[in-house]
Amino acid sequence: MGAIDFENFARVIDVNLRVSIQCSQAVLPGMKARRRGRIVNIASRAVLGRNDHSSYGAAKAGTIGMTRTWALELAEFGITANVVAPGPTATEMFRKDSLTEYGAPNGKPLEFFTNRIPMKRLGEPDEIAAAIEFFLSDGASFTTGQVLYVCGGLSIGTAAL
Repeated sequence: MGAIDFENFARVIDVNLRVSIQCSQAVLPGMKARRRGRIVNIASRAVLGRNDHSSYGAAKAGTIGMTRTWALELAEFGITANVVAPGPTATEMFRKDSLTEYGAPNGKPLEFFTNRIPMKRLGEPDEIAAAIEFFLSDGASFTTGQVLYVCGGLSIGTAAL
């Protein structure tokens, strides 16, 4: 706890924060010219705290701070900037990487994990996509600088993940 491997930290920042900046910078000139655009970045429920994930949490918290600043800077161009912050989601990567991190009684890591989520299940990729779709829609044209946690209630619960 508290130990940061700076080589790993740099990799995590590059993958999770720098890439968001580069992608946004690539499309911003066209958005500004059209005076319309949507930026939707992906953070994580982990920004609220998760043991042994200091670098990842910092990168995703940086994504939120950066996006909220962009919301202020880009609003006059008709560009919105928002964040979707998923919780545990039923993807192959989650099953491979995250479930092996938790010691579970009786060899049932998924059940042990989902019992800590208020909705008692993992999110589905389509549920995360629906939140992104909302921020991309015309219905969200007056919504900017916001973070939407799609996490089965984990962001309001007290479970330590």
